Amino acid sequence: MPGDAVRDAAGPGDAVRRGWAFARHRAVLLRRSPGPVLVYPVMAVALTVFVEPLMHLVPEPHPPGPPHPPGLRAAAGMVVFCTLLMTGVVGSALVDERGWHTAERLATTPARPLERLVGGALPLLGVLLCQQAAVLATAALLLPGSPAWAAWPAWPGLVGAGLAWSVCVLGLGSLLGAATARPGQLAAVKDLIALTVAGTGGAIVPPAALPTWVRPVTGWSPASWAVRACLGGPGTGGRELLLVGTGAAAFVLAAAVLPRRGPA
Repeated sequence: MPGDAVRDAAGPGDAVRRGWAFARHRAVLLRRSPGPVLVYPVMAVALTVFVEPLMHLVPEPHPPGPPHPPGLRAAAGMVVFCTLLMTGVVGSALVDERGWHTAERLATTPARPLERLVGGALPLLGVLLCQQAAVLATAALLLPGSPAWAAWPAWPGLVGAGLAWSVCVLGLGSLLGAATARPGQLAAVKDLIALTVAGTGGAIVPPAALPTWVRPVTGWSPASWAVRACLGGPGTGGRELLLVGTGAAAFVLAAAVLPRRGPA
C-alpha cells in the first residue's frame, strides 16, 4: 500500500518521492480494473458517429474563420462528455481508501493531502490524453466528409486543449472523491454532474440546438471552454487557462476535505 512507501519519507524533496509512490499505486489499480478506461473511448467514438449527422443540420454559430468539419465538432463534444465520466474513476480511489481503511493509515504519514491527490492523478493524466487522442484520430480517419487531416486544427493545439481539460477533469474527480462517502453516491453524483456540465456546455448537442433558456449559461460551462479550445481559434489560450485554474482550485478544495497530515 502507498502508506508503507511514504511513512518514513521526510525532509526537502521527499514530496516528489511520496507523490511518485501514490502514482505507482494508482497505476497498479488501473491495470487491475481497466474496464472504464477502455469503455469510455469506445462510447465517445460511437456517440460521435451518431451525433455527426446532426452537425450537418445545425450550422456552427460565428466560427472564428472557416467552419470546422462536422466530424471534428462532434468528436470534440463527445471527447469532452466522455472524459467527464472519468471523474468517477478519478474519485473512486479516494472512496475505496476509506472503504479499505487505508485513509486512516495515510493520515498518520507525512504525506500531505495534495501530494496524495496529485500523485494519484499522474497515471490518469496519461490515460485521459491517450483516450482523447484515440477518439479524435478515429474520427479523423473514419467519419465521412471530414477525413482530411489538413482540415483539423494543428495537433499541438489539440494536445494543449486536451492537457488543460484533463487537468480540469482530474481536479473535479478528486473533489468528488473527497466529498462523497460511498461508491453509489460517487456514481450518482458523477453522472449528474457530467450530464449537466456537458449538456449546458454544448458538448452533447450543438449550442444552437439547446433550449433557449439554457443558452445564456453555455459560456460559463467548463465543457464549453473545452470544446472551443479543441476547435481552436481566438481566445483558446484564455480558455485553457480557465480549465487549468478550475482544476487547480478543485485540487485545493479536495485537499482541504481530506484528512489532515499526521505527524512526521
